[in-house]
Amino acid sequence: MSLITESELRKQLKNTDIKEFEVAKGVIITPSAKQYLQDKNIKLVIVDTLGASKQDDSKSEKEDEGKTFRKYICIQGGYLEEKPEHMTQLYGNKLVPKDHRRIEFRGRLDSLESNILETQVLASKLQNEGVVKDLEQILNFVRNILRAEVLEEKLPEFSLLGMSENDLREISHNPKKYFNMDHFMPSYKMGEIVIALNSIRSNTREVEVYGFKAFKDIDGEITRNDIMKYLNRLSSCLYIMMFKFLSGKYK
Repeated sequence: MSLITESELRKQLKNTDIKEFEVAKGVIITPSAKQYLQDKNIKLVIVDTLGASKQDDSKSEKEDEGKTFRKYICIQGGYLEEKPEHMTQLYGNKLVPKDHRRIEFRGRLDSLESNILETQVLASKLQNEGVVKDLEQILNFVRNILRAEVLEEKLPEFSLLGMSENDLREISHNPKKYFNMDHFMPSYKMGEIVIALNSIRSNTREVEVYGFKAFKDIDGEITRNDIMKYLNRLSSCLYIMMFKFLSGKYK
């Protein structure tokens, strides 16, 4: 069964001016792909067939399926009955090499989650439940990014630790106004929790770079601006948490 994603739609419809987009019955369309069509005011039309040539292709595929069970589809083309060790699933039954940029991005998100969990353990040992609680929100925030990427779903409006996107920008850019502190360079003298938070912050910046590589198309455009925005604001949020700790707001 075929699947159409938002990124594939963008490539197909680039520089076109259509009012309807036809897909054959049985083809799966991701939620983000449907939303993209709606945003472009393009009507989605489900048809039984997409023309005689595709009917022939379908017939040919059915004949092949009688001979071989096509369990996996390689993103570069071709079919496989078994998943090789050097490949993994990008989505559905679509296989890519394990060094594919989106797979690498997912691995970086996984490492970021581990970094957050380690800091929660540290904060718990130091009996700072305020930091533990805020990090739990950040952990769920990162997991939602991963979920949206894997399922190709659009992320909702930004909100983190009770702050909007504008709040984060305002507070992180004006620490003197909100914490009576100037911008600073981290030092070991600031203690374990601040250094651990800074580690998550710098790790987030690295993930953002990998995200840029994963979602940059052949024309240099970013296909997942929602994910990139989330990651950018996340690093600002962690910077604010460092100020909160140093100014005594977690006591």
